[in-house]
Amino acid sequence: MNAADDIDVIEAAAPAPRRSRQARVAWGEHVVTVGGDAPVRVQSMTNTDTVDAIGTAIQVKELALAGSELVRITVNTPEAAAAVPYIREQLDRMGIVVPLVGDFHYNGHRLLTDFPAMAQALSKYRINPGNVGKGDKRDRQFAMMVEAAAKYDKVVRIGVNWGSLDQELLAELMDSNAQRARPLDVKQVMYQALVQSALSSAEVARELGLKPDNIIISCKVSGVQDLISVYRALARRCDYALHLGLTEAGMATKGTVASATALGVLLQEGIGDTIRVSLTPQPGEARTQEVVVALEILQSLGLRTFNPSVTACPGCGRTTSTTFQELAKQIDDFLRAQMPVWKARYPGVEGLKVAVMGCIVNGPGESKHADIGISLPGTGEAPAAPVFIDGEKALTLRGEGIAQEFHKIVESYIERRFGGVAASPR
Repeated sequence: MNAADDIDVIEAAAPAPRRSRQARVAWGEHVVTVGGDAPVRVQSMTNTDTVDAIGTAIQVKELALAGSELVRITVNTPEAAAAVPYIREQLDRMGIVVPLVGDFHYNGHRLLTDFPAMAQALSKYRINPGNVGKGDKRDRQFAMMVEAAAKYDKVVRIGVNWGSLDQELLAELMDSNAQRARPLDVKQVMYQALVQSALSSAEVARELGLKPDNIIISCKVSGVQDLISVYRALARRCDYALHLGLTEAGMATKGTVASATALGVLLQEGIGDTIRVSLTPQPGEARTQEVVVALEILQSLGLRTFNPSVTACPGCGRTTSTTFQELAKQIDDFLRAQMPVWKARYPGVEGLKVAVMGCIVNGPGESKHADIGISLPGTGEAPAAPVFIDGEKALTLRGEGIAQEFHKIVESYIERRFGGVAASPR
């Protein structure tokens, strides 16, 4: 029997379509669409003191250049509120048009009322229903914030958080649960409180005059399975655009893996319109690392393409040195560093695939699958490194300058393939 006759068609799992409303987060003529048929957007947040307008503007610029399409800043004091228009002005002078999101808690109603220039300089407000106030005061203060958003036609993210949940609502649901013949698990009640807080707040906002398309919802928790459960419930119960993210995800590997796991499951199911990876920076680590991880999540899922990808083997007893590791990192760092300029100069370069392999086992095959690849010599192999371009062996490099020569070959390939209007894709 012909082996080909026994092959079943294998189709890639595609995200299930979810019809969400489309919000338009704008600054001037620059508009970032969220939801609907727009791509999943990347968001981040500064950790500077907003009163330091210059320092905050610089970090916003760094985050935007790294790929953040929305940047949130803390607005917690009158001094911070007064600095926001100046931050926006500095960004405009630098040519950074990324929309700013104001993060409000406790006193946002007063700040949005007392500082109209700040309210207008922001493109979006984040309101946490659990930190607005209590009783009648909560209703009045929430109304003041929503009315400001409606007045200036701003998008609002109603952001419920596991750590600052509306305690009155939670107590009410707990009491009701206790009266059930079969009470639900406490965690299930927490899930219900999160979802109900978000959706009921959105309904009140609409009654106060906020356009439905100007509402985005988030229900952040710190557990992977908790986040998945809550957002599946949200997706079933509303058509608002949804912002995804683990709150307090953690540092380094833990935060990265937890965020990738939770967001990956939900995004693959078609749930989520914006994402943030809330990493705690390690000492000396750039704030932009959380943006890098968010981009990688979306690119790994095939939902968006931001940077050329570099395939490299993990290394084993067949590899003679760290040469392939160093070369892979050098190429990856070089491509990422150039992307802010290359996006305009070389349309399509973000889809480039480069392979840097360490021995003959998988080296030639992976290199052929890439746009351009190199198979470096491993233990006992001849001191030669074949280079493959567009699936064909193009040349073989030898000697001490293999890394430098391959670097130049990559640059030349990019210029030839993506440079100029006449350049055509593979």
